[in-house]
Amino acid sequence: MSDAKPYHITVTPSARFIPEQSNAEAGRYAFAYTITITNTGGVAAQLLSRHWIITDANNLVQEVKGQGVVGAQPLLRPGESFEYTSGSMLPTPVGTMRGSYQMVAEDGTRFDAEIPEFALSAPRVLH
Repeated sequence: MSDAKPYHITVTPSARFIPEQSNAEAGRYAFAYTITITNTGGVAAQLLSRHWIITDANNLVQEVKGQGVVGAQPLLRPGESFEYTSGSMLPTPVGTMRGSYQMVAEDGTRFDAEIPEFALSAPRVLH
């Protein structure tokens, strides 16, 4: 008998600043983020939708909800991963992103996969 949880998704984010798409004078800071979604559970599951909470340095919060990610609703069998890159624009050089993916397992069980909070930061802003 396996100790694995049947419904478990591991989300690994990383982010980088994009200087060529940013303009500090205009209050526009561009970031790219890459997300790796891995099915660490025991049953296949499909990503249905996403819910992002994006917070800038002024504590202004933007929520983004939508179907799938980058136009896809990947089905992940146990041990499989899906990776994608997307972007976010902030009015401040520092912020955070966190959220969740809404998933459905092959047996019909719906569950959320947490996206851990990660920092968006222009170089030389955080010490």
